[in-house]
Amino acid sequence: MADQLKEAPIVPLVQADDPDVALKTVQALQAGGLNIIEVVLRTDAAMECLEAIVKADTGAVVGAGTVLSPEQAEEVVRRGAEFIVSPGLNDDIVRYCQSKKLEVFPGVNTPTEVQRAWNFGLRAVKFFPAGLAGGAPMLKALSSVFRDMRFMPTGGVSASNLNEYLSLPSVIACGGSWLTSQKAIDEGDYAAVTALAKEALAIAKG
Repeated sequence: MADQLKEAPIVPLVQADDPDVALKTVQALQAGGLNIIEVVLRTDAAMECLEAIVKADTGAVVGAGTVLSPEQAEEVVRRGAEFIVSPGLNDDIVRYCQSKKLEVFPGVNTPTEVQRAWNFGLRAVKFFPAGLAGGAPMLKALSSVFRDMRFMPTGGVSASNLNEYLSLPSVIACGGSWLTSQKAIDEGDYAAVTALAKEALAIAKG
């Protein structure tokens, strides 16, 4: 996962209530060069979508996001998730993932939360919601103190500010839903999703 993030430091969020739609969205993102996918648990069918993508064996690295409890963490792992992302720092989720040697990115946005994550032995966390929590300037401030901590800003990230985040040495990747336009997906325009993925990858490589 670390090697793939170096090549394409972008983690698109996939939200769907239909496994077929979720799979087509992932394939569209892969066609645009993005291979690490976060399936967010924000619909009733999210677990089924996650499992369908894993079983399709597309070659994507598939993780689960918006994981709120250890029980959800256990369920997404059973369905094949390769990493876990949470909106906040939940001690029990972190402990569970560490017991399974599973990559986990808990959400943080204050020095106290980063300190707690650091004390858990974590060296990479989600910075959420990035835009509302101070954006790139806040990440610069946190990075000056927690020099070995790496961040994945999510929330408010777009093509217009992607380069600003990725230019920070402490940022390993950016997550976001702007790549999976709900309008395009509702219209079955997966080519638009591929185009957005290609645009983001070009920005990252530039």
